[in-house]
Amino acid sequence: MLQEGERIHVIVRRTFCEDLRRHIVAEVLECNGSTARVEGYVFIFDTARNEFVRKDDVRIRIISLVDSGNIINILPDEANIQNACYLTRPDGKLILTDNESFQMDVNEFGTKR
Repeated sequence: MLQEGERIHVIVRRTFCEDLRRHIVAEVLECNGSTARVEGYVFIFDTARNEFVRKDDVRIRIISLVDSGNIINILPDEANIQNACYLTRPDGKLILTDNESFQMDVNEFGTKR
C-alpha cells in the first residue's frame, strides 16, 4: 500500500512505560506487502529535556507494515524530511514540522504522555 518515494512518520508504540519513545521520519525506498525499506531520521524522547531529539545520522531501516506496534502516517509530498523536527506549541501540543510548508499535530496531549 505504501509507494516508493512516499514520506512517512512512524510512531513505534511502547510495550512498557520504561521503553524508549521512538519516532521515525523517512522516505520509502522499497515496499512489498508487509515490509518497507525506509531511509530517514530517528527521534528519541529525552526524558531529561522533555523533548524528542533527532539522531544526526541518516538510517536505513526495515519496518513492518502489519505490526500493530507501528503507527504509520503518510506525510505530504512537499514535506522536507531533512529539516524535520519537533516543536511544542505554547498550548503544549507536539507538532512535527519542516519549518517550511509542513506541520502535523503528533499528540493532542503534548509531550508528557
